[in-house]
Amino acid sequence: MPQTTRQPIEHAGPVLVLGGTGKTGRRIVSRLKSMGVETRIGSRSAVPAFDWQVPAGWDAALKGAHAVYISYTPDLAVPAAKDAIQELTHRAKALGVKHLVLLSGRGEPDAQASERIVQESGIDWTIVRASWFNQNFSEGEFLPLVLSGHITLPVGHVQEPFIDADDIADVAVAALTQTGHTGEVYEVTGPRLMTFEDVAQEISNATGSLVNFVRIPSEDFLQGLRQAGAPDDQIWLLDYLFTNVLDGRNAHLTDGVQRALGRPPKDFSEFAREMAAAGLWRDAA
Repeated sequence: MPQTTRQPIEHAGPVLVLGGTGKTGRRIVSRLKSMGVETRIGSRSAVPAFDWQVPAGWDAALKGAHAVYISYTPDLAVPAAKDAIQELTHRAKALGVKHLVLLSGRGEPDAQASERIVQESGIDWTIVRASWFNQNFSEGEFLPLVLSGHITLPVGHVQEPFIDADDIADVAVAALTQTGHTGEVYEVTGPRLMTFEDVAQEISNATGSLVNFVRIPSEDFLQGLRQAGAPDDQIWLLDYLFTNVLDGRNAHLTDGVQRALGRPPKDFSEFAREMAAAGLWRDAA
């Protein structure tokens, strides 16, 4: 649908942002509040609290909400996700929610199963389908690796179109606040394919400090996570992503950001320059 046909949505209640303190969620909350949209954060620390492990508290968070952004933690690929999304959509419909925006995983069959639940819920929906974020290297699991000067991961010469979390947030906010996005699946990517070696080179260029990429065996990677005290679900998820999803299946570009926003996505080099200028990687070895 042409960008010019989109109009602001008049909300009959707040927008509930599940995962409102996460990478995409906190960006969405900030954008919605700056637009004057009534916003409710869905997190364990919010009031009312929302915890994926405690369904008894979901109704209090959903009650009165006009739209819901769904970011399932830790990932839609985990076995418990499908039942949780099924229950959430059932409750959302019963409580009169009008629109669901689901953050989904690109190239993940289990995530697509949750997408179908949302699509068949009887509620207006939009799917935002993404894979590896730029921010994995700035506020995620890989930041300590960047700061060590060695991005040590169990991946070969696989290309990935890294997507910026700001772009994901912009697409989600557009879907939550504008007409014309209902029934759309926005598969979002960055503007080019990159290997993890390319990522290390871009960070090196931005910081002026050498950051190497080193491929390591999967078991060494998992053992390092265990020794660092990573929770079991995070270890399982990273193992799943590296051994099942990061196999080249997502090594192609899509136009999701352009279709949703009418502009191209942010390139990793721009992201790297911004992070370096902010001093985030100042201690990179």
